[in-house]
Amino acid sequence: MSEMFGTSVPFYKMQGCGNDFVVIDNRELGVAKAVMPQWAEKICARAFGVYADGLFFIDHAPEDSSLDYIWHFYNSDGSRAEMCGNASRCAGRLAYALDIAPAEHTFGTDAGPIKARVITEGPQRGQVKVQLTPPKGTETNIALNMDGTDMTVHFADTGVPHAVVFVDDVEKTDVQKLGAAIRYHERFAPAGTNVNFAQVKDRETMLLRTYERGVENETYACGTGAAATQLLASTLGLTDATAALTTTGGEVLTISLEGGNVFLQGAAEMTFSGELYLDALGLKLR
Repeated sequence: MSEMFGTSVPFYKMQGCGNDFVVIDNRELGVAKAVMPQWAEKICARAFGVYADGLFFIDHAPEDSSLDYIWHFYNSDGSRAEMCGNASRCAGRLAYALDIAPAEHTFGTDAGPIKARVITEGPQRGQVKVQLTPPKGTETNIALNMDGTDMTVHFADTGVPHAVVFVDDVEKTDVQKLGAAIRYHERFAPAGTNVNFAQVKDRETMLLRTYERGVENETYACGTGAAATQLLASTLGLTDATAALTTTGGEVLTISLEGGNVFLQGAAEMTFSGELYLDALGLKLR
């Protein structure tokens, strides 16, 4: 059948708490970085592509590196992202499943090395725990004026930038409208920011909804957003060092703050795999 439709490329579809990604093993394929943004736009598109929040390529680590592999991560709009927490868990589990790396390994992202551990036994089997890059730029109680309304926003970079707003009722929050307004606010220019809306239930539990930069919409979950939210909630004295955050998709992400490090744990699943036909998508390897 491949002869009828032209050149085909294998892919994997992964999801971490409803945040879904197309993954391509680029170690032998050799897709050039120059065309990767176009691949992300085309493949992540609804109707004409696979449809996903993002696309990442697994690639060889540099020869002089201690990394097991590196990735090239792109949002669905073709923009390259420094890091994605949920995708990092998907990368860790798929790399282990494909014998690219052992259960405990380290891979490279634009934000720095990520340590991943695939849990292979017990009730949490299949979950992945990743140590995120050290947070930076943490700032609390930022006063913003949104169309004449004063708002308090907090900020942390947990691999990518995140604004966090604590609300009384996350279900009644207009995530699309308010998220877009904060994402493009001059305070976070020129790169913009992801935006998280969190409701603290108790010292170990929160509800979370996230507007993601690059997707330009609310997503079912965001790992780095959950990490930033828990980091800021703990800093403000709202939660303990470990908290479980229930995302829009109903899944739970566990964030632990241990010795200055931030750990993210949750499920990572392969939903299907298949073949992409490059001619139909208008794509080339280089």
